[in-house]
Amino acid sequence: MDSVTELTEEVAAMGSHMFRVRLPFLAELRAYSWDKARADLLAGATVTLVSIPQAIGFSLILNLPPTPVIVSVIIGGFVGALFFSSRYHVFGPTSSISLIVAATIAANSVAGIEPLNLAVYLAFLIGVIQLFAGLLNFGEVTRFISRSVVIGYSTGIGILLIASQLHNLMGTTTTVGQTFSSNVFEALYDLGTVKFSPWAIAIGALTFAVFLAVRKTRPKWPEALIGLALLGIAAKVFTLYEPVLPFRMVRDEGSLTAVLPAFAGSPFGPRRLHLLHELAGTAIAISILGMLEAASITKGLAAKSGQVIEPNQELVGMGVANIACSFFGAVPGSSSFARSAVNFQSGARTQMSSMMSSAVVLVVLGFVTPVFNFIPVAALAAHLIRIGFKMINWHQIRIACRSTPSDLVVFVVTLGSCLLLKLDTAIYVGIGVSLALFLKKTSMPILVEYAISDSGALAELRDPSQRADPQISIIHVEGELFFGAADLFQEQVRRLAENQDIRVFILRMKNARHLDASTVMAMESLHEYLSETGRHLLISGSSPEVTRVLENSGLLEQIGRQNIFPAQSNATMATKNALVRAKQLLPGQSPDLRIFYDKKPASA
Repeated sequence: MDSVTELTEEVAAMGSHMFRVRLPFLAELRAYSWDKARADLLAGATVTLVSIPQAIGFSLILNLPPTPVIVSVIIGGFVGALFFSSRYHVFGPTSSISLIVAATIAANSVAGIEPLNLAVYLAFLIGVIQLFAGLLNFGEVTRFISRSVVIGYSTGIGILLIASQLHNLMGTTTTVGQTFSSNVFEALYDLGTVKFSPWAIAIGALTFAVFLAVRKTRPKWPEALIGLALLGIAAKVFTLYEPVLPFRMVRDEGSLTAVLPAFAGSPFGPRRLHLLHELAGTAIAISILGMLEAASITKGLAAKSGQVIEPNQELVGMGVANIACSFFGAVPGSSSFARSAVNFQSGARTQMSSMMSSAVVLVVLGFVTPVFNFIPVAALAAHLIRIGFKMINWHQIRIACRSTPSDLVVFVVTLGSCLLLKLDTAIYVGIGVSLALFLKKTSMPILVEYAISDSGALAELRDPSQRADPQISIIHVEGELFFGAADLFQEQVRRLAENQDIRVFILRMKNARHLDASTVMAMESLHEYLSETGRHLLISGSSPEVTRVLENSGLLEQIGRQNIFPAQSNATMATKNALVRAKQLLPGQSPDLRIFYDKKPASA
């Protein structure tokens, strides 16, 4: 089929899938059964045991009350599941999103808007961007973003999360929105000057010990929930004997209340239009990060379950979920790796498991809210530091650093950007470096001079002085010839053309691909240069794609149709015909030529 027809059909297919909104879970309901419901309920309850401690911890990162973070778990998790194609995908607040939002709140602290309102407004912007990106099929863009960027970014997030909780683990105070270096420096300074709370450090160490004990003795039990609940109960008992405690608790940061989510209306209004310009860059960066997280999580789970995933549907689901969160006064969320993995490992069968988890969260909060309010902040800090360490995947880091030098550079640059720059800027830097190195790698065309051997076969010419005819040079061109390769291509050929003894150059373009305007203009400059010195340029073995580009651009007429020899079924016939033409152009040359060629059909 003609390439133009194929391209037209692909564009038409993409267009037909745009602005399609589906509810995949409805198809699951047609074959829903009690066995699936029981499995989904069990998985949803297990996810709840992970969701509540994480949500309270993320509120500590955001420096916001726990309630709007819990509402994000309930509303976002339920609404997102309505649109997700993955049966195991769970939406909610995450460490990466929480860190970026916290930094944004700190940077806009003088903008005249409350921190929670700013987070809600940001959720609305992120949701709108993700929704339209999904409707426009932008979910496929994730295929062009290097995995090394994701690894570097998640590693940076993990390190930042650990650094951001050092002061809580030590029982000290710090200003909101500190950088990585300042967090580490202040922690070291507090240690050196003994300005820390022994109580906080002891509670943190005890929390780590409980986590480790549960994981070793009962690996299937929710270690975070058990550890934090035990510390909360112990702190509650402690208050019976000592009303004023020597350490901070969750209730000191903002009490968690068991309330039903209430509709708060749209956060968008004329008075907040000035924030659109300030927050647009951050919202786009978070949206891209959400796309990467969703693609990484759902594709990884799909590889284990065998389910077919629609990336655009996941993006639509996250967009609608974030918009819904903003309408209920909740913070933005994204794809949660921990909760999605727990959902899969717990035996979830359909998207109903995430919806049931939202309902279970409401029920659980009614019974255990008092316990969570007494959780020591140092215990939560230990929990978040544990999450940070889990985000650092040493196996993936080793692969990224050892595979290729480009992967190593992308990983190091992305990680360094996370630690030294703003997080929304870091994702742009990582993607930019990745694409730049990719273009550099693919823009290295191979130019090798060929000659006809004594047997009549085409072979690489290792010594230019051994040309059969010193006036004719056959240059084999191989590789990508798009704009990134144009200058290098022109430079290499021009260097060969400096030899004035060569009167005819034959570009053998058998394996040249993806010509564009930049390469055509480079070839045009070469043709004009040779013409000015009374020499000639011939092209042999051009594929239908290359020939079409030459014809559409007008270069074919400039060079002359008689000097273009498209590919034939025989592997070397086009080059033979070009050589015959070259001898015709040289005075006193015989056009007779014997050349070996393979009788098997092949592209020339």
